[in-house]
Amino acid sequence: MTMPESPTGQRVPTADFFRRPEAERTQALVTQDMACAERLHATDYQLITPFGKTFDRASYLCAVASSPFYASWEIGAMDVRLSPGMAIVRYRARLGFPSGKAIDCWHTDSYELRNGQWQAVWSQATQVPGLLAT
Repeated sequence: MTMPESPTGQRVPTADFFRRPEAERTQALVTQDMACAERLHATDYQLITPFGKTFDRASYLCAVASSPFYASWEIGAMDVRLSPGMAIVRYRARLGFPSGKAIDCWHTDSYELRNGQWQAVWSQATQVPGLLAT
């Protein structure tokens, strides 16, 4: 995908650009596509779950690889704030778990451009009160 250049000559991605890697990243977590998940999560990645648990990259990807972690991940309308080397992606998500439980949450990801590859660096999910499902 071609990106416009900033006044300094750097390639600036569009908001639409980030919809693809976010969908690809979350689907990789659901399907346990570890090669894709490893590529899209920075080595210093950190997650804060809707329940306040924290994971570093190694522990998160190990948990995803060892048994199904997510049954589904639905992405709602996405807002993106961006600069040439960083982007913040925010959207409502519905996360399904193998137990049959599901939660609705706000999901925010910070992406950074590292060695020519956009990678998730931080993720935080905040449960939407009162919307616990099944």
